[in-house]
Amino acid sequence: MKSDRIDHIGIAVKSIEERLSVYRDLLKLEVTGIEELQDRGLKVAFVKVGDTRIELLESISENSQISRFLESRGEGIHHIAFHVDNVKAAIEEAVSLGLKPLSTEPEAGAGGTKVVFLHPKSTGGVLTELVEGHH
Repeated sequence: MKSDRIDHIGIAVKSIEERLSVYRDLLKLEVTGIEELQDRGLKVAFVKVGDTRIELLESISENSQISRFLESRGEGIHHIAFHVDNVKAAIEEAVSLGLKPLSTEPEAGAGGTKVVFLHPKSTGGVLTELVEGHH
């Protein structure tokens, strides 16, 4: 497995609409999509920056991962995501290297992608996402 780029940087926010004042209004970046992921209790917005994206993550459920993150740490960088060609193979390789995927099978991500997260305790404190499917 080889990653060829950062797919996105996830940022936990209390309000996507409020934070778009920075990315859309000040920096004049294009918002390429806003989507609700009901099963994960999230609303996400993607902002294009060159060949990568910023993903704004807003909680729409009291017990989502983002609501817990915001309660304990406040707004800020939540994860970094790398594009991979095959997330299933990436999970197997991660395990062989002693890393700890949060799931053994790819999960559905925003925009029809397949994703897996690697536990930050196995990646030096950085929640790392591997993404298959976005170009």
